[in-house]
Amino acid sequence: MLPRMARVLEVRRDDLAAARVVDVEPRALREGEARFAVERFGLTANNVTYGLFGDRMRYWTFFPSEAEGLGRVPAWGFATAVESRCADVREGARIFGYVPMGGDLILTPEHMDERGLRDASAHRAELPGAYNAYRHAEPSDRDDHTMVLQPLLVTSTLLARSLEGTPRVVFSSASSKTALGTAFLLARRGVRTAGITASADFAAALGVYDELVGYAAVEELERGPATFVDLAGNARVRASVHRHFGAELEASVLVGATHLDAAPLGGEPLPGPQPTFFFAPDHVGDGIDTQALGELLEWCAGWLEIERRDGPDAVLAAWADAVGGHLPPARALSLALR
Repeated sequence: MLPRMARVLEVRRDDLAAARVVDVEPRALREGEARFAVERFGLTANNVTYGLFGDRMRYWTFFPSEAEGLGRVPAWGFATAVESRCADVREGARIFGYVPMGGDLILTPEHMDERGLRDASAHRAELPGAYNAYRHAEPSDRDDHTMVLQPLLVTSTLLARSLEGTPRVVFSSASSKTALGTAFLLARRGVRTAGITASADFAAALGVYDELVGYAAVEELERGPATFVDLAGNARVRASVHRHFGAELEASVLVGATHLDAAPLGGEPLPGPQPTFFFAPDHVGDGIDTQALGELLEWCAGWLEIERRDGPDAVLAAWADAVGGHLPPARALSLALR
């Protein structure tokens, strides 16, 4: 007997603001597969990045929708095995990793050990390996913080390491958790930091930036050699930064996109260096600074508020807040559809 239908969030791939919650009829498992029910998942501006770069970076491939033009935005969360045809996965086993926003997660587990498993599903074989790893997870009162912060702050540690030796870094979307985490680590290493943000008062209170301006005041940033780290993905802001710094801009790095009018790399030529893309999974092979990650998790827990929202209406409203840029920077969401 198949499990009951499961609810999942789907969005229009060409219009992220158009979303729906749909009941999906489960398919029968094949030999070697296991079905996990998604318990909870985190929502931050990072999920908007997954949607905006869904085609370019193949994020839509992880959890494909059968409906034409619709996609399932990936998230980080917890899931529990509810059915298994894999000898190494027992029902009730709990994992943490890359999940759809609700519904079921069908995996083909391999390389099982005491830490977790890897998914060997055929449609994910050529996707970045870092997204195919799942770790065993016993319930904890830190679960919400883990699924919201850990993926972002791993990127922060990798990005900070890549920027070591840079005299000054300018961030867009400077109130985002990834930018804040990176700036926190760079400040501890003596790197000067500046931020462009719509929430300057909030970012200033955290004390990790030497300089902060709004999006309409890029020209007020101090001139001089700098590296631009773009987390907003806003083409107009990117152009303003390049024009302001000109030849003094040493590098321009695109990390993510939180603005719906983000433009892909390319387009009209910009003054200064050509923007390049920073894809965190490409840097995981160099190892993760676990000490820095621990410091970041402890620091963020001191100011980050986690809000839980449950049910279809609440999840749809949360997604609308995310794509509309209405999530307060000091808050992150833990969501459940079941």
